[in-house]
Amino acid sequence: MRNKITVFALSLLAFVMVFAMPVMADTDEILNYTITVDVNKDATLNLNYHLDWKVLDSGSGIGPLTWMKIGIPNRHVLSTQGLSATVDHINLSGNYAEVYLDREYYEGDVASVDFLIVQDYMYQVDKLKEGETVYSFTPGWFDDIDVDELVIRWNNENCVSFSPECTMEGDYNVWKTRLDNGDRFTVTMVYPNDAYGFDLSKSSEDGSSLGDTIAELIGMIFGILMLGGFVAFPILLGYLFNRGFGGNSPTINKTTRVKVTYFDSCPGCGAPRKEGAKFCEYCGKSLVKSEETITDEQLKKEEKAASAFTKNGEFRYGSAPNTFIRVTSVRVPNPHYRAPSRSSGGHHSSCAHSSCACACACACAGGGRAGCTTKDFYNTNLKLAALKRALKVKGAGTSGKKEAGIDG
Repeated sequence: MRNKITVFALSLLAFVMVFAMPVMADTDEILNYTITVDVNKDATLNLNYHLDWKVLDSGSGIGPLTWMKIGIPNRHVLSTQGLSATVDHINLSGNYAEVYLDREYYEGDVASVDFLIVQDYMYQVDKLKEGETVYSFTPGWFDDIDVDELVIRWNNENCVSFSPECTMEGDYNVWKTRLDNGDRFTVTMVYPNDAYGFDLSKSSEDGSSLGDTIAELIGMIFGILMLGGFVAFPILLGYLFNRGFGGNSPTINKTTRVKVTYFDSCPGCGAPRKEGAKFCEYCGKSLVKSEETITDEQLKKEEKAASAFTKNGEFRYGSAPNTFIRVTSVRVPNPHYRAPSRSSGGHHSSCAHSSCACACACACAGGGRAGCTTKDFYNTNLKLAALKRALKVKGAGTSGKKEAGIDG
């Protein structure tokens, strides 16, 4: 009887959400999403990303595409580098790479970007078999964007086994698939323990991102409770927010400082770097040698001066040659501000288009187009598709771990 009541309650909630929340058209489409992976001697990974991102809608308050939010495996990133002239700079934010573009892209435009991430803490020693180390990799997914073609190319040097089945192109295993919004795809590569410099202290664990999973489950429960009063609360909440609760301003300042080191000369053609140049004027290759995001908490004693830089731009830093502090100060949505007019949930958004539901340290977070409007009025990140899967699983009498969107 209790199970029947639960299924009925979830069904009723799904029914309310279908009619209460507007169905909006897609704002973007990813034509190609290619990741080329090479294992370094120290067992870190070079992840070379390429995306062809097509803008389907830049009107209706959405605005043009100016930066992307791409899910990355975990927070242990050693370095980032833009590899195409379309990448202005890259910021790291938790399990995401925020890729800022060279210009605004409008409806019909395609932004083609290439960038490199050097990633650590990606393997598990003796996971499946003693004497073997496993890399399990799930590229960042997109809850609200279709990926026409996902391609994963992984250098197979020293590899002893892999899954799933794939084609071989030279020294690379190659997987190709299509991802509808919300879909994910995982590949596994297995190596002998002595193939690279595997470090037991850096071995990822299945529970290392358990906090993310618990946080999402709590968010889903909270979302159900909030949406249970979906019809009764919007007027009251709108009145409270209009009275100044949760912040009087819809936006706040966010300042990011990145220490940037440039090459003396182009690593591609050898031409000397001109003052202020980010890309080679002859071959177009990026002149950025390294980038490191600096937070106030992480500032070393000799870097305290960086906190004085508050205006947008690049400022020469210290006595080190070709070293600058890049300051980006932008207005971002105030997380404590909720406009009464968005009581419907605001699902058509150019902000983060997904949530992270990874229970494996090697799985990426969701990504999306980032920028303008507020998404999810109640901050639940609760998807109707997830409810449907939960109903299906509940009816089948299973645990529902996979269907609920939890990997691992």
